[in-house]
Amino acid sequence: MSSLLIKNARYLGDSVDLLVVDGKVQSLSASINAPADAEIVDAAGKILFPSLIDVHTHLREPGYEWKETVATGLSSAAHGGFGAILCMANTDPVNDDAAVTEQILESARRSWPNGPRVHPIGAATVGLKGEELTRMSELKDAGCVAISNDGRPVGNTEIFRRMLEYAADLDLIVIDHCEDPYLAAKSHMNEGATSGVLGVKGQPDVAETIQASRSILLADYLGVPVHIAHVSAKRTVDIIAWGKSRGVKVTAETTPHYLTLDDTAVNGYNTLAKVNPPLRTPADVAAMREAVKTGVIDMLATDHAPHAAHEKETPFDEAPNGFTGMDLALTITYGLVREGVLTEADLIRLWATEPARVFNLPVNTFEPGAPADFFLFDPELEWQVTPETLYSKSHNTPWLGKSLKGRVSAHWIGGVKIV
Repeated sequence: MSSLLIKNARYLGDSVDLLVVDGKVQSLSASINAPADAEIVDAAGKILFPSLIDVHTHLREPGYEWKETVATGLSSAAHGGFGAILCMANTDPVNDDAAVTEQILESARRSWPNGPRVHPIGAATVGLKGEELTRMSELKDAGCVAISNDGRPVGNTEIFRRMLEYAADLDLIVIDHCEDPYLAAKSHMNEGATSGVLGVKGQPDVAETIQASRSILLADYLGVPVHIAHVSAKRTVDIIAWGKSRGVKVTAETTPHYLTLDDTAVNGYNTLAKVNPPLRTPADVAAMREAVKTGVIDMLATDHAPHAAHEKETPFDEAPNGFTGMDLALTITYGLVREGVLTEADLIRLWATEPARVFNLPVNTFEPGAPADFFLFDPELEWQVTPETLYSKSHNTPWLGKSLKGRVSAHWIGGVKIV
């Protein structure tokens, strides 16, 4: 038997030791005597977390390897504390066929055999065109854990209804990118005072809320689950809360940037702050913070969306939407712990246990027998966000050049050190 003993870590405010034997948690307590053969790691000053789960990321491979590959995306995940990621289907070819799913999984096994683990999300419609449902059962058999038309919201309500029904029959959850394609057409940021000053066409927050309302009403009518992706607006939070009060099987995610940035971040036509859904108002930020604290929003996700530097170095209305996120997500959300907005227990709930529950994935609870997927986080480490300190192949983040505090210092999956 192989054993590993983590000494003097901090877990939920207490000093603890963690004993791992053969890739499983054996014990977590205030003090553990080291077995004779144990590797011992002194974690004084570090925080112990279970490996996180990112339910919304874009690995770009196959087809867009100049932005990201499975290997570089998993490097970003490993160094960011993520032990499992769910990757979206908007690749080229689209992940609407079992062969593409298998290709993604093989790339992951080849590049990071010990994890992080990849769980593909299958396309809901062929080619993400919103016209014809995919063979979801084949996608599930190949390894997909959910389905989505992320990036290409389904405008046809009849097709969306059939998508929900078919997925539910297969015990798959539909992850819905909520955006009215007409209200949001040709928009580049949030519609409001800042867009007016900049002279940029904005997207009203109701573009998100209208589509989310449709999804929730259909889920209510059909009695099936639906998951609302990357929520950005207070109005949408209110609709989700209404659905939950009725007993609708609706879950939702938001991202670190909707908790920390508002639409003024695009001042100066900053393409690094261009994302979809767009950054909203300070009132929306406050609402998102309250929603993750109370559980109206069930979990956090990164919506990691890498783009090459030259793609963002264009006029604002030509630049693609999206940020990279896995390198920075925990650092940014731990800042909310410092502010008193969230607790460390909230971070574990939002980044680990709730994603695992909703998408039926393994998670480390630190109970005996749990998978030894965990990492150490140094809350005092100060570092600067530069291309050299990021592990994603792309560096399109509004935090580029900023100084941050706190970073993962070591990461184990199944008791094997991967970082």
